[in-house]
Amino acid sequence: MGALLDAVSLADWREVVQGALEDAKGGDAQARNWLAQYLIGKPEGKAPTPLTVVVQQLNGADPVVNRLAKPLIDRQQFPSLHQNDDWADGIRSRIASELVEKIKPVETVPNPATARPGED
Repeated sequence: MGALLDAVSLADWREVVQGALEDAKGGDAQARNWLAQYLIGKPEGKAPTPLTVVVQQLNGADPVVNRLAKPLIDRQQFPSLHQNDDWADGIRSRIASELVEKIKPVETVPNPATARPGED
């Protein structure tokens, strides 16, 4: 990876991206997909089929509502299983606080167009 970063400057990479942008605007589907992959990301799940959506609507089911409500329903139905939730949340909170203290903030470059990796 170091050799790649030495061989390809940020200016070079910027030209590649600019070329892909121009190609995408010109109708190049491959350039558009490549840019979208980095700008938007690939979807992690599949969208439900139209038939699935229609069946859910006819049944009055809403998967999003069900997923959001499940933890609350479980907490009410099975309180003994959740008696330590506050304790676990406290531990998570303390660990998150420690991580914030230990992780150095990301330094920003005033002019990213002229910055090169490895320059100090």
